[in-house]
Amino acid sequence: MLLGKVVGTVVSTKKESTLDGSTFLLVRGMDLEGKDTSTLVVAVDAVGAGVGEVVLYASGSSARQTEVTKDRPVDATIMAIVDQLEVGGKLKYVK
Repeated sequence: MLLGKVVGTVVSTKKESTLDGSTFLLVRGMDLEGKDTSTLVVAVDAVGAGVGEVVLYASGSSARQTEVTKDRPVDATIMAIVDQLEVGGKLKYVK
């Protein structure tokens, strides 16, 4: 799983039929200090995340392992909304 922040939404009225009803969010990767990385992905939202939230997402074949994305043509899926991030005993992020 990877750490990222939801920075936007993606709307697609025409798409593969198995993706109908899916929400697409734009996720920017982030490091443990909360700084943006150059990674930017469009991910299917499996948990109801929103813009501005810190999330865990998976890419590649792991992205197709949720109930929402099973056997669907996706390469990135938001799997969790982060409430707190602690590194070395120090809180780096609290929702």
